[in-house]
This record gives sequence, C-alpha cells and structure tokens, in this order.
Amino acid sequence: MEDLRYPIGKFTAPGLVTDQARKECIRTIAEAPGRIRAAVGGLTDAQLDTPYREGGWTLRQVVHHVADSHINAYVRFKLAVTEDEPKIKTYEEKFWAETADAKSLPVEVSLVLLENLHRRWVMFLESLAAGDFNRKFDHPDNGLMELNALLSLYSWHGRHHEGHIVALRKRMGW
Repeated sequence: MEDLRYPIGKFTAPGLVTDQARKECIRTIAEAPGRIRAAVGGLTDAQLDTPYREGGWTLRQVVHHVADSHINAYVRFKLAVTEDEPKIKTYEEKFWAETADAKSLPVEVSLVLLENLHRRWVMFLESLAAGDFNRKFDHPDNGLMELNALLSLYSWHGRHHEGHIVALRKRMGW
C-alpha cells in the first residue's frame, strides 16, 4: 500500500552535487510557490480543512507549514553564508502547525508570503558561488550540514508537500 506520508518518496541526500544539479534545485525552489498555489486552487474552506491522511495535517496546515519551513531554511542559508558554521535553532513544526494562524488563516496569506520569500531566496541562491554551497551550519540534531544538502532537501520539500495536496485531490475526486 502507498505511504501517504511520502507521495514522492522519502528524501535521499545526494552524493556529489554538480553545478547543474544545483541549478535544477534552484529552479525547483523558484517554481514551488506557483505549484503549491495551483495545487490548492479552487478548493473550498471545507476541503482545505481536510487532512491529507488520517492523523495528518489539513491542507491548510500543509500550506502554512511550507511557509514556516521555508522561512527557516532561508534564514539558515543566510546564516551559513554570512557566519562560520553557525549554530542554528530547531523549531517544533508539529506545534507550529497547531497554532491559530496555521489552523485558520486563509492559505492566500502563506501563498503570497511564499511567492515573495522565494523571490528573495532564489535571487540570493543564484548570487552564490559554487563554493558557497560547501558552507555549513551546526544543527543541534544533525550536526554540521552543508548547504548543498540543504538545497537538495528544500527542492524536495516543496514537491513533497505539493504531493500531499495533489494526492488528496486525486483520491477525493476534487
């Protein structure tokens, strides 16, 4: 049976990241806001308040989570480029998804946020030299993490959550 938690499969960290692979990841990150907007397009509030799987977040929470997560990722990139192996702080995404804004705000708020955040993030990413992606930050749970790996992770992340929305729409005939 299909694992509804991973509609595009689990993330696998890449080995060597080439310039072409980085460009593809950046392109995918640039496209994420539009793809998520299209995925939720035309859904009613009742549909947006439907969990993508039993025990999972609602589609509304998924959209707000993507914004929360990508804000954190953007900050981590900036820290790693401007500081030497900075220690970053984690955040409890499951608790963030239970806050009032994540459970009730219109998704349009996070869609607009994502569009503008990704404009800045992509411009920043495109300005970096290849060697900048070798820079690292210190994650409390995962140790030193290289920006090449983080770039690949967030290229996957947007598609992963878009997949939750699209898969539910397909199962429900929306």
